[in-house]
Amino acid sequence: MTYLQQHARSIAEPAAFWAEQARSLAWYQAPANILESLPDGTHRWFADGRLNSAYLALDRQIEEGRGEQTALIYDSPVTGTQDRYSYLRLRDEVARLAGALRALGVGKGDRVIIYMPMVPQAAMAMLACARLGAVHSVVFGGFAPYELALRIDDATPKLVLTASCGLEFDRVIEYKPLVDKALELAIHQPAHVMVWQRPQAPARLRPGRDLDWQDCLAAAEPADPLPVASGDPLYIMYTSGTTGKPKGIVRDNGGHAVAVRYAVRTIYGMQAGDVWWGISDVGWVVGHSLIVYGPLMCGCTTVFYEGKPVRTPDAGAYWRVIEEHRVNSLFCAPTAIRAIRKEDPHGERVKRYDLGSLRHLFLAGEKLDSSTQHWLEEHTGRPVHDHWWQTETGWPVTAPCIGIAGHDLRAGSTNRAVPGYHVQVLDDEGRPLGANRQGAIVIALPLPPGCAQTLWGDHPRYLQAYLGNYPGYYHTGDGGYLDEDGFVYIMGRTDDVINVSGHRLSTGEMEERVAQHQAVAECAVIGVRDELKGHVPLGLVVLKDDAGIAAEQLQRELVALVREQIGALACFQRVVVVKRLPKTRSGKILRAVLRKIADGEDYAAPSTIDDPTILGEIEAALRVRKAG
Repeated sequence: MTYLQQHARSIAEPAAFWAEQARSLAWYQAPANILESLPDGTHRWFADGRLNSAYLALDRQIEEGRGEQTALIYDSPVTGTQDRYSYLRLRDEVARLAGALRALGVGKGDRVIIYMPMVPQAAMAMLACARLGAVHSVVFGGFAPYELALRIDDATPKLVLTASCGLEFDRVIEYKPLVDKALELAIHQPAHVMVWQRPQAPARLRPGRDLDWQDCLAAAEPADPLPVASGDPLYIMYTSGTTGKPKGIVRDNGGHAVAVRYAVRTIYGMQAGDVWWGISDVGWVVGHSLIVYGPLMCGCTTVFYEGKPVRTPDAGAYWRVIEEHRVNSLFCAPTAIRAIRKEDPHGERVKRYDLGSLRHLFLAGEKLDSSTQHWLEEHTGRPVHDHWWQTETGWPVTAPCIGIAGHDLRAGSTNRAVPGYHVQVLDDEGRPLGANRQGAIVIALPLPPGCAQTLWGDHPRYLQAYLGNYPGYYHTGDGGYLDEDGFVYIMGRTDDVINVSGHRLSTGEMEERVAQHQAVAECAVIGVRDELKGHVPLGLVVLKDDAGIAAEQLQRELVALVREQIGALACFQRVVVVKRLPKTRSGKILRAVLRKIADGEDYAAPSTIDDPTILGEIEAALRVRKAG
């Protein structure tokens, strides 16, 4: 079937379509009840199916003859070490760790918090929990104690798995004191903390509560995978906003396994034996879907990278990994490529490496501007694909489906909806909008398998946040439009649409134009309050290292560019040059905080921020501009 045929069938006959995809999975008990509609608008997939996610990722691959194939490559430029795990070795390590967890009383349905850096033991911890039917919740390593405490109190884990430290460039971040502080703040107290000791900063263990990881393994008997129901939770993934309690997205075992296998094969075109590199951290959804579960369930080799796009040691880091490990395709955030481009604007470092193994590059997590896309395509000689998804969906919503005949691409778009997703655009009243008209991006129910159908311990909040605004639809919170051929254009979060003198304008669209300027490495356009016009746009710009342009000249050129391509109605007149932009640790620009700073409102540094000192820099830059 072509892409258009697959998509049409997935919307017209969702149960039949996903029953077919589910048949490729090695269930302990194959489901007969494919799709249930529940009275509150949510849905349940494969309710009577039984499976085990760790078995599918490891044991099943060994049964299919991939025991000696490399499952996971660990590459750590920050420590100068590499390691390779065959499927057999990884399965044995995971089974022993699962046995150690079982000996500590962890069983089906128990929660385990994982707070670790990008070391193979983090993946093993996830898979060991899955093996026992326990529910893991990975918290990004280095999160502040308060944020970790919130998640401990919400998930009420039996156990915390951590490492003595994480490493960032030349900085050692001790994790154990952060865990200790979090447990002082938390009401819920897990029975034990198991610590993976790293030589860069060994941790002090508290007798009775804290355990040495390797000691626990030495005494453990391997555990076999436990069959669980399809609807049993596999993991909880917390999403953080700038305010309020984090939302615990719940991922089920069955729908997730069907979805990530389908995604890795269909969207990314990966086959068993291919080398895949998901560049992220296990603390984010990409780390779950595209570093651990998806590639392993498809029999691929997955790259586990402990490093950055730059400074580990330089802007050639990614190209070195591709050459050394013969990477076939990769995923990363546009932010990472912009950081590389800023340091290597002419792509000199790209030329030093053999990228012959590379077939495709996929970017998501932040709007991909055309300038970055063109730079990457020009210097790698490979196709670069934009796509879009959310923590809540767990796998891509729109993407070029490389693994299906008849897929198509369109520059500037995140491409068409993936089979299973019925993407539409609605106005404020919930009425469907025609082609090329901007509104709220929604997905008609039912959501396909793998998408979250509840929040941990707070189902009413899920219904209100995602299904309440537009009955019959899942509300993504993003704005944009579809063109006449069904290609989706994401213009940013709905609140990135600003009202200038009665005109609804997308700051995302302005960003796209600003990013085209040859001196601009990265930018953010935000709406700031204006007494006369309601809102006006403000451009915050990071220059390339070799830009050599005065701020006044840059402002004149950017204002002219936006005026020429969008029109005078945009009222784009102000540009501030900054050293860097505030981002989350996953690389998203914190636009909501930027808006508050620009408007002189009180703000708090979000828990997800990579470096809070940037906010002071932004305040100072805006003060200087106002004074000038």
